[in-house]
Amino acid sequence: MAVRMATKQYFTTNSNSNNIIVVVLYFTILVLNSGDAGTLNENYGRYIGSFKGLAHGVRGTVYAVDENTLYVRGFFYDGIGPTAYFWAGKSSRISPDGFTIPYPEDYPAMEPPPLQTHNNSNIILRLPAGKRIKDIKWLSVWCRRFTVNFGEVFIPSTLDPPKPRILPEFKRFAHGLRSGNISILDARTFYIPNLHYDGLGPDAYFFVGNGSEPSPYGVKVPNEVGSLEPLKGYQGEDIEIQLPRSLTMHSIDWLAVWCVQYTHNFGHVNIPDDLDVPPALGQTKLTTSSTTSDPEGHWEMSNCRDLLPGKLQVHWEVQGDWVQVQLTGKIREDQYMAFGLSGNQKSVTMLGGDVAVTFYDRARNSFHAEDYYMSATTGCDGKNGVCPDERLGGRNDAVLVTGTRRNGVTCVVYRRPVQTNEAVNDQPVPVDVDALVIAAVGPLAGSDQPGAHAVQDMTTDEIRITFSSRDDHTCSTSLFNLDDDMELSAWPPNIIIGENKFTARLGPSGGVRGYMSITGYPTGDVVWYINDKLIPEIYVERKQTYTFYVEGGNEPSKAEHYHPFYITDSAEGGFGQKDDAEQRKQRVFAGIVYDSDGYPFPTTAGRFCEWKFKSYDRSAEMETFQAFFDSLKLSCEEGNPDILNWTVAEETPDLVYYQSYSQTNVGWKIHVVDPGYKWNDDKNAATRNPRFVDLLLLTCAVSIIVVERFFTISLL
Repeated sequence: MAVRMATKQYFTTNSNSNNIIVVVLYFTILVLNSGDAGTLNENYGRYIGSFKGLAHGVRGTVYAVDENTLYVRGFFYDGIGPTAYFWAGKSSRISPDGFTIPYPEDYPAMEPPPLQTHNNSNIILRLPAGKRIKDIKWLSVWCRRFTVNFGEVFIPSTLDPPKPRILPEFKRFAHGLRSGNISILDARTFYIPNLHYDGLGPDAYFFVGNGSEPSPYGVKVPNEVGSLEPLKGYQGEDIEIQLPRSLTMHSIDWLAVWCVQYTHNFGHVNIPDDLDVPPALGQTKLTTSSTTSDPEGHWEMSNCRDLLPGKLQVHWEVQGDWVQVQLTGKIREDQYMAFGLSGNQKSVTMLGGDVAVTFYDRARNSFHAEDYYMSATTGCDGKNGVCPDERLGGRNDAVLVTGTRRNGVTCVVYRRPVQTNEAVNDQPVPVDVDALVIAAVGPLAGSDQPGAHAVQDMTTDEIRITFSSRDDHTCSTSLFNLDDDMELSAWPPNIIIGENKFTARLGPSGGVRGYMSITGYPTGDVVWYINDKLIPEIYVERKQTYTFYVEGGNEPSKAEHYHPFYITDSAEGGFGQKDDAEQRKQRVFAGIVYDSDGYPFPTTAGRFCEWKFKSYDRSAEMETFQAFFDSLKLSCEEGNPDILNWTVAEETPDLVYYQSYSQTNVGWKIHVVDPGYKWNDDKNAATRNPRFVDLLLLTCAVSIIVVERFFTISLL
């Protein structure tokens, strides 16, 4: 914050040449602090402390958001306690003399529900009416039945939570613009009371930007209903508006009503630099009569269920012979959402499931809803697997209505008929009885096909809904109101240099810290582990021979346990999934041969060995790959490894890949170098790029000159 303010002030008062020096100095500061960038820029309120875990794995960090709200970041609790609640009190020690802080806040029953399992959850706790943080001394995870304290954190007596800030009213320049005193409720929310504006500006918007006065170099802010249409007239309304998620109050200098077409300021209010307002964590709900907390409210249906809490919701409504469904997911752009009927109405079953797969295509800025049938948990081969109905000779009964992608949330609305004429691939929708439904989110693989999802990203509990019901609305909150999760940092890539023997087994992808972050590609359930390292980059020399001991499974009938190993120039792999034309695009260097009829077959598979979770996928919790690897155990089937000996030919390209014959995106890079290559040049990945080194040296040199000049001026 201090660096931003100083730089902004310097830009407005100094010459262009000095601005260049400041930019270089500012860049240098960013480089030197890049390892801590996340913690420096994140704001969760006033730090209170971390839970002291006493039982059931309780841990997390607690912040004061404002006078009435607490924020628990990275909360863990195993959910085993029978009646555990967030519990607060003002006694000198944790005791039964306290009160419950309900979570979730909006619960349908008379009593709040006990805490469920939490694995790295971010939780907003709003104190009951009349309670303030200054009135309590501690927060506990407390079992009411057995009066046992599972974890505690004490609140400092000197704690001063952030508070809203009251600003002056809009300056009155044109079109009857005026208001009451404007309040900053949190780092993204303005409250504008008694707003008047005649609505006659042809191209007027709420507008924010930098500088002492409004200028054309600003950013539009959605109005109170989340729209970026030109402003209508206001006749004394009280409204609330929120900055786009890329901005906060700390990054702007003014709020204006601005006409873009004529670059005219109708009126503005300045934002002070010394703000100490609550962070924007989703605790502020837009409550004025003309607002909605859901920017997609025009799709609202009377029924809603949480499918994957905090990640996926379904709204639905029967409309004549059709069921209209809205899937809302807090997911990445390269992920899909799937929802439909379980393959067995007596138990949660993916096999035989009749689902619609929905997703956003960023390249074409379009949305899709496709009818799928699942006969196996493998990719579609045209007969079996997770297949679109159309590929199985059926039709796509999922009819897209509309879609949107905003603030990290994807919404897709589609319709499907209640009855079906495809008895094999589709199920009729049970209308007047409970139906067991299934859902999942996962990565999009090649050709926008759904890839394998993680275990935690699918429904495992029984969720039953009656499609003809009305007002069956138990969703805890709109996904648009949830704070974005902190980006998990990727593990550094593993590297193998100077070795000539390799063991190739399968293991989990490592979630967003692992394969996807390292390669930039989505993947399935398993990827290659070479010498017990997650998809390492391997360095080999031309004319040398290397031995791979492969344990990828040798039973083609078990698709999920069949991964013959081969070496190719394809970054995607999956040779056996390709048609003839696609196969001819790949060069194969080892692991595949052709029979007398010209058909390819893999030569190296071996027994199946897989690194599995000892308990559950803990990749999100682990800062290093080694810590994650320690949470795995090796499971091998009967049999022996297969052996692949590869002598690297002189004409081999500098970059090839080890891959799986039967599945795409399982392996990674092999760097091919000439004999006598200096291996030390590659052992430090951070210094491989000479342009980066030169830039860093130049930046440091300029920074030293700037610092010297600064101290010289100071001494004068």
